[in-house]
Amino acid sequence: MTVDTSSEHKLFRATTKSFLSKETPISRVRALADEDSSFERSWWTKGAELGWTALQVPEDLGGGSVTGNGILDLVAVAEELGRGVAPGPLHPVNVVLAALVDARTGPDHTKEIEELISGEKIATWAVYEPGNAWAPHAPTVTASATAEGYVLNGVKDRVEAGPQADTFLVTALTDAGPLQFLVDADVPGVSVTRSRSIDLVKQYASVEFDNAEVGIDTAVGDIETTLTLIHRQIQVANLLQVAETVGLLDTVFDFTVQWAFDRYSFGRPLASYQALKHRFADMKMWLEACHATVDGAAEAVQNRADDAGYLVSVAKSYVGWRSAQIIQDCVQMHGGIGITWEHDLHLFLRRALLNRELLGTPEDHRRSIADYLEL
Repeated sequence: MTVDTSSEHKLFRATTKSFLSKETPISRVRALADEDSSFERSWWTKGAELGWTALQVPEDLGGGSVTGNGILDLVAVAEELGRGVAPGPLHPVNVVLAALVDARTGPDHTKEIEELISGEKIATWAVYEPGNAWAPHAPTVTASATAEGYVLNGVKDRVEAGPQADTFLVTALTDAGPLQFLVDADVPGVSVTRSRSIDLVKQYASVEFDNAEVGIDTAVGDIETTLTLIHRQIQVANLLQVAETVGLLDTVFDFTVQWAFDRYSFGRPLASYQALKHRFADMKMWLEACHATVDGAAEAVQNRADDAGYLVSVAKSYVGWRSAQIIQDCVQMHGGIGITWEHDLHLFLRRALLNRELLGTPEDHRRSIADYLEL
């Protein structure tokens, strides 16, 4: 559970959980995988109608949340999506909205915000680059200034929901420093190539910019505010990712415990063996610690605390480290059935491993923690 326990928050979480259980049960996730598909636009529009895209947007821009704590509500949605290893562009769309909402200088993007809130369009953050590790503040895609705007050249990869996106928020390097641009997928010179993913429903893409011309009005913020915007985007992106991971860990741990009570060995349930009890106790402690780090990070990001970036790195480092260990232990608890295609365990393991590696590995975030603590 996240730190907001108000009745409004509980109702919002329950509504989200009910919607997901009806619309995207695990059987539907498997069907999407078999169809080599990610999600239906109509399904995402329904999610937008439930408020998933409006939570961090101020009311004067058409957004709002039922509790007034938009980030905490958004974390609850991410957790519920994780519980069912559901698809959808919740992370990329809300990361882009984080930038657009905070971009108080530069061109006006009210129209784009409205389109994202309604679910009419899907946007994603194009920040990774081939051969480069997690370095959002140091893009190598170039943006050369012209009389009418900019010309973009370079390649972005590992772009979540890239094959489905209508718009990309592109980090690029200008002569004056980093700047971000909203670039539509149909702009001449932009080509999108789908990439393979370990996850069976989350899809990624490589996006190439070959002399792609964009107007001045596509810039998000300005040179002076770009690094601040990116810093906030990093916080929101990682927070939603770890929230999703702890949601899926809850599900995996619960059905593994149930399996240990249902499965008998030598006339006794597996859960009665002392060695397995100790292992379950360890996993439960790790799981609760994962929740605690996410809760702390969520409150800090909600309140825009000075140490929000630090606490997000703590959560990503710990959750990324423990999540794979917990699920692998659950696989072992299931025995041979745990490594079969028919069992759902591998769906959760795939998502956890993907989340561990993207948006900075646990090792990357430990270095950030060390820098913050001046170690």
